[in-house]
Amino acid sequence: MSGPLPSLNGLQMFEAAARHLSFTRAAAELNVTQTAVSHQIRRLEEQLGVRLFVRLNRKLELTREAQDYIPAIRTAFEDLRLATDRLRRFRPDDLLTVSTTMSLAAKWLVPRLGGFQEANPGIEVRISTSMRLVDFRHEEIDVAIRFGHGDWSGLRADWLMAEDIFPVCSPALLAGPRPLAKPEDLVHHTLLHVDTRRDEWQLWLTAAGVPDALGARPSLTFDQRLMAVQAAMDGLGVALGYQRMVETDLAAGRLVAPFATVQISERPAGYYIVAPKETADMPKIARFRDWLMRSVAP
Repeated sequence: MSGPLPSLNGLQMFEAAARHLSFTRAAAELNVTQTAVSHQIRRLEEQLGVRLFVRLNRKLELTREAQDYIPAIRTAFEDLRLATDRLRRFRPDDLLTVSTTMSLAAKWLVPRLGGFQEANPGIEVRISTSMRLVDFRHEEIDVAIRFGHGDWSGLRADWLMAEDIFPVCSPALLAGPRPLAKPEDLVHHTLLHVDTRRDEWQLWLTAAGVPDALGARPSLTFDQRLMAVQAAMDGLGVALGYQRMVETDLAAGRLVAPFATVQISERPAGYYIVAPKETADMPKIARFRDWLMRSVAP
């Protein structure tokens, strides 16, 4: 069982005196008297039960025990200095924690964050992803991007954007032996579902004039839209993609939209920027909200 730690003041003066090999210079650095340094070193030696310095005429030398001890002490004080600098540099007003889904973060928000950081270098952004709604009262979240109708009690909700929804798949799927030229051809392919939105395929099939029973066929189901879209890129089937989440992959040719003329939109539902009413106008939240809204403006 380890014993109590020695005095922090004593360790600080020991570290300074060991660096300078001088009580006088250590006293000047720490803005105390030489007597105070000498007293603290003597007390530290008593606590440790070892001598730390050999006192010669106008000269100090570290004992063998002190030479072994000082590297750990220096490392500890350096860690304290770094931790203190981080604490002072990143005050709560400088840290903005944003909650959204993993899919929206990875495919839409994160690739755009460089613009916000460039315009607001003093704000550190932390992204937190979750499928569930944020409880602002019990979680350290400043602002969230939520999908819905904007009617959340006690929250300020600012409209951000709507989403068009349409099937996407790998280009290799189109070149394969099974046809995929019209919506009815989906009967030959695996539909990729997202567990939290099991009705999406039925809605799209109805809008496309295809019997919605097709949506009840055996399929693959994922708990994240990001995984369903990735499975589509890997050629495992056809997923329903949200325009904002798949636009980069469509432009890069990793995905194609085989029925581009058949889309459904969930308006008036859409993405909202959400924050508690009492904190929604904090400068860091207001800056992020304004930047987001400008980023989607036509």
